[in-house]
Amino acid sequence: MLLFRRGAGGLEVLLAHPGGPYWASRHDAAWTIPKGGMHPGEGPLDTAIREFREETGFEPAPPYLPLGHIVQRSGKIVHAFAFEGDADPSVLKSEMTTTEWPPRSGRWIQVPEIDRAGFYAIDVARRLINTAQAELLDRLIQLVRQ
Repeated sequence: MLLFRRGAGGLEVLLAHPGGPYWASRHDAAWTIPKGGMHPGEGPLDTAIREFREETGFEPAPPYLPLGHIVQRSGKIVHAFAFEGDADPSVLKSEMTTTEWPPRSGRWIQVPEIDRAGFYAIDVARRLINTAQAELLDRLIQLVRQ
């Protein structure tokens, strides 16, 4: 789910930075839209709404603009939707997840799914966002300009 707002300098999008030690020092191309896996019987929009709530603590609001899907380098398919609104990134409240750290160590730690979020102008967002997800920014621009 891609939250966007119209700022004084133009369109801004909310991007999230993954939590945990693997992502701690990564910045460019590391940020993402809040997203996650579908549960059995759940459709793409329901998944996007649930995951946005779980990863940010923010409540998405219709209307939802379909952005289609992209395939990330890992092979993960991301179905995306956008909505216009606002939120205070400083009050982000993300659910925790368990990850093995260091990799293949057998040691499991709890980390937040998202450790921070922020609104970014489109030109900055293009540098920060996961490379495959940049296409979603282009699709958003096309939709809001119509």
